[in-house]
Amino acid sequence: MSEATFTVPLLKSDDELMGRMSEPSPQVVEAVSKIDDEVMILGVGGKMGPTIAQMLVRAGKGNVLGVDLFPNPGPQEYLDSVGVKTVKCDLMDAEAVRALPEAPNVLLMVGFKFGASGNPALTWGVNSLLPANLMQRFPESRTVYVSSGNVYKFTPLGPGAKETDPVEPIGEYAMSRLAGERLVEFCAQRNSTPTCIARLFYATELRYGIVCDVATKIKNRQAIDVSMGHVNQLWQGDAAGYFLQLFPLCASPARVINMTGLEVLAIRDLATKLGDLMGVEPIIEGDESDTALLGDSTELASLLGPPPTSLDHVIEWVAWWVMNDMTSLGKPTKYERRDGKF
Repeated sequence: MSEATFTVPLLKSDDELMGRMSEPSPQVVEAVSKIDDEVMILGVGGKMGPTIAQMLVRAGKGNVLGVDLFPNPGPQEYLDSVGVKTVKCDLMDAEAVRALPEAPNVLLMVGFKFGASGNPALTWGVNSLLPANLMQRFPESRTVYVSSGNVYKFTPLGPGAKETDPVEPIGEYAMSRLAGERLVEFCAQRNSTPTCIARLFYATELRYGIVCDVATKIKNRQAIDVSMGHVNQLWQGDAAGYFLQLFPLCASPARVINMTGLEVLAIRDLATKLGDLMGVEPIIEGDESDTALLGDSTELASLLGPPPTSLDHVIEWVAWWVMNDMTSLGKPTKYERRDGKF
């Protein structure tokens, strides 16, 4: 695989990747300058938390508090190194949560997906009970709650589900996410908590995401199931920037907004592009269904502008990254599942 094949500068290390993902746009810098006082990120140790926290610091926010259980080494140390104040806390422990300081702005990112089908009780506890408890603990904090596009039913191919469309979650993970939303809405209305619920469809980076999943299967000569033949994708750095721009949009009753890319990407086309870049013929399995989990992000783009990062650039970055055996988070998205079991 010759680097002459690529048309964009490549990201060749974790440091370069995090630097790119956490770089705030001028719009993000302006938005962060208008966020008064501290921002607390609950569940900061997950896939996206470090990106968002570092972007906040780079955008000029000097008082960012990252809260998580931090069960594994790495995320807490990284966050400390980039200027985020971290607090180790079991968010399921009511006494520990009561001991947390007040924060005028809260980004609520807790969620449980991978392994959800094997542990339904924990799934509902984390995705439904926990958001309600945290909303009650911080009733006066302006809150952005990260939910999931999985709350929608599959839609015919096209722009996807709008925020006003009926929800019809498939599987216990998706149902627990909708329950979390409803409880967040209840608390926001009861306590007049300014809240924005962001229904995030798959965010992608080089170590995780649908593009990474497909590239990894191509590299390993594994079949790519195209029954879930179409998806939305959003660069994780763009998603992080959007989250930080949602605080001024918080309201009570809670506002709901879809967060994903504007394009509908065909998995077969994605595999072809990646295969050409990687010099490996993809193995395609199955036929495309006439429905898919898709979200219409027109409202987000109209409020905050279209995603600034081209998916073509992301595809090139991922192709080089995977073929060169760079780091992986080791968490397949399981986007191809049509039964809601993750």
